[in-house]
Amino acid sequence: MQLHEFQAKDILRRYQIDVPLGRIALTPDEAAAAARQINSESLFVKAQILAGDRAAAGGVRAVRAASGARAAASELLGRKLVTSQTGPGGYTVKRVLVEAAIDAAQELYLALRVDLSSGSVAAIAGPHRRSGVERHLATGAPDFQTLTLGVDGERRDGDIADFCGRIGLVGDAADKFRALLGRLHRAFVEVDAALIEINPLILTKSGELVAADVKLAIDDNAVFRHPDIAQLRNDEDVDQVQLQAQRHQINYVLMDGDVGIVVNGAGLGLATLDMVRAAGGSPANFMDIRTTAKSLDIAHGIGMILDNPRAKVLLVNVYGGGMQSCDTIVDGLGIAFRRSGRVMPVVLRITGNSENFARMRLANFNLPKTECADMWQAATRATAIAQGRA
Repeated sequence: MQLHEFQAKDILRRYQIDVPLGRIALTPDEAAAAARQINSESLFVKAQILAGDRAAAGGVRAVRAASGARAAASELLGRKLVTSQTGPGGYTVKRVLVEAAIDAAQELYLALRVDLSSGSVAAIAGPHRRSGVERHLATGAPDFQTLTLGVDGERRDGDIADFCGRIGLVGDAADKFRALLGRLHRAFVEVDAALIEINPLILTKSGELVAADVKLAIDDNAVFRHPDIAQLRNDEDVDQVQLQAQRHQINYVLMDGDVGIVVNGAGLGLATLDMVRAAGGSPANFMDIRTTAKSLDIAHGIGMILDNPRAKVLLVNVYGGGMQSCDTIVDGLGIAFRRSGRVMPVVLRITGNSENFARMRLANFNLPKTECADMWQAATRATAIAQGRA
């Protein structure tokens, strides 16, 4: 669950982490009023959407006085903002954050995230980058430094001092960074965060550290432990297709290919995507049917694929486990086709718990199906059908 910038900053305030003085505005007049309340010579008006790279897309405006805030809000509110992280459709700006500008002596990047290779919390820091941080990190980012914190966050002073030195902080600034890192780590653990990113973290001319822009994502599997945070989710800010899928115990991401994919398990889903690509095909979606999904939930998920006009074939790659048997998924398949009325070729690879019973159920649905012995055969067959070669 990703939070808006203003929501993330509200949470960090609970942990005594300094953020700029700011107010949310839903109208240009509210933006002007917010600017007057903040009473700063220099201000920023920032579009609040659940995507990064807003500044590069014109979603962050530097202004002066209430009149400038009103004008910037008039231009942003109601506008579709398209960034490198929104897709071509963009997101509609429904609120802006009016915020005091901060005089910076130094600007840094700081993030806490889970290191999947070790299961530890890792701090990543380096020079501030206005955009393209993800791409920069993916290339190895030699100017970025990493410190493993573990779950309890305890580190020897020498380790933190070395980390501070590697990112250019010494003396009083290093001491304050050490304290901020401790509070940030506590916040990360207590709210079950998947990511806290501060970009930039500003070292002011008076020696204070201020989180000028914050991205905070909560682990979806832990949101139930934080009802106060769960209430911050606004369904209008979330992709409606993915939201509906999640409500039916399905993880679903729409893609631009023509091979519809039905899989139970995230790892199996990713492997299936790779195999379709290796076979020369193009997936129409990612799907992970959770073990808690019932046949009607599965029917809803498959129905989303049948509703996708780009999908030309349905590849069903199912492994029946102890909590979810093959026949449950096959029943969902039959229900989805009956509801949809669309005729689409189905390529299946089913194995595991109740696979023979699932085949018997499948025979009753009279679907245009091809069953394959293994994943590779199923991926190549589905690709051939989608491309008109079979």
